Amino acid sequence: MVTTDALRHFGPHWYAPVMGTAVVATAGAALGSGPRAVYGAVWALSAVLLVLVPAARAGHWRHHPGQARAHLLDPAVAPFYGCLAMAPLAVGTATLTVGRDVLGGRAALAVAAVLFGAGTLLGLVVAVTVPYLIAVRHRPAVADVSPVWLLPVVAPMVSAASAPLLVPYLPAGQWRAALLFGGYGLFGVSLLATLALLPLILARLLLGGPPPLALTPALFLVLGPLGQSVTAVHQLAGAAVGTPYAGVLAALAVGYGVPVLGFALFWLALAAALVVRAVRRGMRFSMTWWAFTFPVGTCVTGAAGLGRRTGLVALEWLAVALFALLVAAWAVAAWCTLRGLLRGALPAAAGAATGVGAGVPARARTA
Repeated sequence: MVTTDALRHFGPHWYAPVMGTAVVATAGAALGSGPRAVYGAVWALSAVLLVLVPAARAGHWRHHPGQARAHLLDPAVAPFYGCLAMAPLAVGTATLTVGRDVLGGRAALAVAAVLFGAGTLLGLVVAVTVPYLIAVRHRPAVADVSPVWLLPVVAPMVSAASAPLLVPYLPAGQWRAALLFGGYGLFGVSLLATLALLPLILARLLLGGPPPLALTPALFLVLGPLGQSVTAVHQLAGAAVGTPYAGVLAALAVGYGVPVLGFALFWLALAAALVVRAVRRGMRFSMTWWAFTFPVGTCVTGAAGLGRRTGLVALEWLAVALFALLVAAWAVAAWCTLRGLLRGALPAAAGAATGVGAGVPARARTA
């Protein structure tokens, strides 16, 4: 189990299991059917993790402040601070969609609002701070470009997808409009930053070759901003019903969502093929396997939303298929993580945990 000494390597990537667990509940609810009691149990587990992980992280900063600062200045680890912002947002969304069955409407709303506020504020701070550190302090080479760079900038997109759930609870008028269009502003922050990074990631993959074996699952992180942005435009358009912009925003949800979901499926196939290659070459479990969960979950919610908006049964079945993949990935990642904790293999050293060779410059690593 986790000891004070083991907390030395309890990095920000440990928020990924919180996100990956919460999205199972949210994605299941998005399908509109299924065992809500099971989804409620998964939400409760994510809520427990949201308490335990920050407690362990506080112990990390208290007992190993030097290592904590080293993580923040490590270009391979610092982007995982994006998970710090997305974890409360993911649990907050699950609380309002599934947790209300357990907590009741008023309590669930209060918890979701607090988590949304905290996650959004953290997300904006991380979205600026981590790119700043990469540019000023880390100074990586082009060969060091990694899908994990998306983690800090995708956090505002998670807020954009969560904000519409809170809109109906605000007084009509300026308050609702501010949150609605604030959601679109957060959408723009994340989308434009993602569009700037995606060409670098694809170019790095095509020109530099596959990533190191342990880092290969991180390719699934690209699905996060894609699926979450589709979810966000659908949710935002739904929250705009009754406004003068409803028709335009509904058309945007479909006009944007369908092609982006198509690209997400292309990337899913490409990333899956590279993961199969890595497995054949001996890839073993690391915490990067949690990249198979939350990003796929956002594609489930995006496909389910588009299916309801367009009436296409094919999209509904796609959402079901992606949900099956999500549940399988979550079960494997959760089991391997629990086994690693019980055996004392986790928390691993920061480099191993994130799929990066500790102490080895990124540009010197090979697949």
